[in-house]
Amino acid sequence: MSTVVVEAEKKVAEEEKGGELLFCGATCWDTIGRKKGPVEGNLVSPTRLRPLIGVNIRFVASGCASCHCVALDVEGRCYTWGRNEACLDFEFDKGQLGHGDMIQRDRPTVVSELSKFKVVRAGAGRNHTVVVTEDGQSLAFGWNKHGQLGSGSVRNEIESSPVRCLVSDVKTTACGAEFTVWLSSVEGSSILTAGLPQYGQLGHGTDNEYNTKDSSVRLAYEAQPRPKSIASLAGDTIVKVACGTNHTVAVDTNGYVYTWGFGGYGRLGHREQKDEWVPRRVDVFQRHNVLPPDAIVSAGSVNSACTAGGGQLYMWGKLKSTGDDWMYPKPLMDLSGWNLRCMDSGSMHHFVGADNSCISWGHAQYGELGYGPMGQKSSAVPKKVDILEGMHVISVACGMGHSMVIVDRTNVADRLEQLDIHDGKGSGEGTKEPEGQHPVAKQTSKKKGPAKASDSSKKRKKAKDSSEDEDEDDGDDDNSDNSDELVNGHSEPKSKRGGKVSSRGRGKGAQTAPAGEKRGRGRPPSANKSSRPPAGGKTGTGKRGRPRKS
Repeated sequence: MSTVVVEAEKKVAEEEKGGELLFCGATCWDTIGRKKGPVEGNLVSPTRLRPLIGVNIRFVASGCASCHCVALDVEGRCYTWGRNEACLDFEFDKGQLGHGDMIQRDRPTVVSELSKFKVVRAGAGRNHTVVVTEDGQSLAFGWNKHGQLGSGSVRNEIESSPVRCLVSDVKTTACGAEFTVWLSSVEGSSILTAGLPQYGQLGHGTDNEYNTKDSSVRLAYEAQPRPKSIASLAGDTIVKVACGTNHTVAVDTNGYVYTWGFGGYGRLGHREQKDEWVPRRVDVFQRHNVLPPDAIVSAGSVNSACTAGGGQLYMWGKLKSTGDDWMYPKPLMDLSGWNLRCMDSGSMHHFVGADNSCISWGHAQYGELGYGPMGQKSSAVPKKVDILEGMHVISVACGMGHSMVIVDRTNVADRLEQLDIHDGKGSGEGTKEPEGQHPVAKQTSKKKGPAKASDSSKKRKKAKDSSEDEDEDDGDDDNSDNSDELVNGHSEPKSKRGGKVSSRGRGKGAQTAPAGEKRGRGRPPSANKSSRPPAGGKTGTGKRGRPRKS
């Protein structure tokens, strides 16, 4: 039996057994990314969460744009906690925790409406959450303005309880800020996307841009609420996927890597900063350097990563707040020789489970690297998380300002007992704890502060050569009813499936702005536009050697 097969079987067994969830980073969910200066309540060391003590967690999910968390236990229960709203310029919440209300939860709480399902996978966007059940169904909740829930409709801009996604035979899912990707076992439709198409991150060859009015230069992007398979990958079977804020990384059964979406900082790995509207193969991972079946794929907000031959970790994009960007995949020599089993990336930080160590690095503000009260806050090079040394990490997940780690309890129960325990604040009505766990004290939800202008409502600035601008220019959508819903890109009568009335966002005055007015976006290959040159000619490589202790 090959080593790859053995490792795959071992990973499945670890997931089935589960482990202890540890958390580090910010716990003041309403201030992450908003308030300057010190924020109270940060957990700077990996910490146990009171409601999940003794619960066997098999999978955790967050996202580089997410201020909320998802955890799944071995019984298939889904726990969510964190921010339940996101846009500062609106006086309403987003419901991305799925509890049917708008109450922020500081403690992991079971999503009761998913209790009849066994949830095995999940993804988290900026304001939405998507889950996958054992029988291949997918459900989603949260903000749906751009159709990122994949329900076929944008009629309800907020879905605070789970709704069905129009996909079938789903294996896993991943979420960008305002879009969702599903991997399916349906032949010819192995990858489907829905949501915001602004930078081509859906992979369908267009950004669906239109002018809000015939006489206006204000641009908007047509919502894509129906999951649609990516036509250019119909002949390939995609088996791995990861999403950054506005870009996607995918791997097929041949070990080829594809990227598409926003191209700033070289995060697509094509030696240029042009946006890609259809999947484009990364030339570094071809011929003798294709990815093995047990490869790891990760995407941060402005960077991407994967393991290739021999388990070597490659990264590309913006890796540090200063210095040159890596315009194409380059090996991170600091981690050469390590057996990487899992990895995830947050906004600008990374967590890796390797051998019997946990390694983290990147720019951090809230203790999300887990180095402890005496450790440094950020690190430009990979370093061990000392308190977890000798522990076997099953899975990791990174979000905005926080990190989660699942560790195997075998032979380390006494060490886990010595870790701090975070109780969290009670979240008020609607809170439901798992049976046998500590009850949640009731507390009214916090009042919101004054509304501020959010990134999503700012007018788009003229993009620079470095493609720094990812601000979104939202437009209103009119919805028209449609008698059939699409499942995996094919028409299916509504009577066969549950869900809401289908509708498709249509822009008024679909006249496209002249080419000169389209600011800072790439063009489809057919447009035959010259691409922007890479910013800077130099790229740096990491230092050699193993991660050092703090």
